Amino acid sequence: MPTTTTVYFATNRVVSGSPEDWQSYGTSIVSPSDPGAVTYGTAFVDNTDLTADKTGMIESIQNVNLGGFGPQAIADLSQPARNLLVFIHGFDNSFEAAITRAAFNREWFAGSGEPEADTTVIAFSWPSLGKVITLPLPFADYRRDQVMAGQSSIQFMSFFANLDPILQQARAAGSRIFLLAHSMGNLALQAAVESWFSHGRSSTLLFDEAFLAAADERYDTFEFPPPGHLSDLDRLANRISIYFSTADAVLGLSTAINLGAQRLGQEGPQHRFDTSRFPPSQYRMVDCSGFRDYDFNFASSHQYYRRSPSARSDIAQTMATPRIV
Repeated sequence: MPTTTTVYFATNRVVSGSPEDWQSYGTSIVSPSDPGAVTYGTAFVDNTDLTADKTGMIESIQNVNLGGFGPQAIADLSQPARNLLVFIHGFDNSFEAAITRAAFNREWFAGSGEPEADTTVIAFSWPSLGKVITLPLPFADYRRDQVMAGQSSIQFMSFFANLDPILQQARAAGSRIFLLAHSMGNLALQAAVESWFSHGRSSTLLFDEAFLAAADERYDTFEFPPPGHLSDLDRLANRISIYFSTADAVLGLSTAINLGAQRLGQEGPQHRFDTSRFPPSQYRMVDCSGFRDYDFNFASSHQYYRRSPSARSDIAQTMATPRIV
């Protein structure tokens, strides 16, 4: 039976035409220092198919607003009657791919059968080129996307700031808040977290759970002096789950492009066995290297979080099990 999935979104992509037309959202970044230039809206995605890799299509975009969500979206998200999932896409995603992937993720986790994983989804789309991953991994396109993810820091931070009061109201109404960052989306996330604290913002509980999947970010990201990289993520998230795989072929190429710098999504973080540094109650390390319960190949080895039923089950069960502080 056809489904329509609602995706609330924010994007710092340049909009070259009508903001109600998904084809207007390009690959250039709006002025990086102007949070008011970020476009917020609501997209409706039809025909999400959990058996396919390229899924769904954007049927319409409504309630477009600059600088923050409009009144209708704020009202919807403040009283969502379900948990909330904030999604950050990685390298190689156009605007269309980012929104339809967010819809896929919503339906994929809802399909786990775990009620807590049946969420309302919010996506942030930074201006990746959206090129298809091929062999060899296109060096220039990859480097360009790294720059775009890093330059999104202030606008991503403002997105979090705009979400903060909405999330607090949703939590007060009984919802829990999840963050899912995939691949190079973790680079954009670290830029936002670093910007948050370097601009003097205080600790606040934005996310009950932060899921870092196949993270294309440095493996020593938690070791930087605060507020460097992801060292302060634990001041915004109650628990952090890190999903990694030594079989992730895409991150193997990423390591080569980054001159041998190991990625967080390959073997987890530096010192991951140090439980004083990473208390198991606060940091979950999930080794997905052996997952083969899906069509496994070069590109899909990087997509296990949304292709492997085993990975989905772990994420859904974690959504259903709050950390007791």
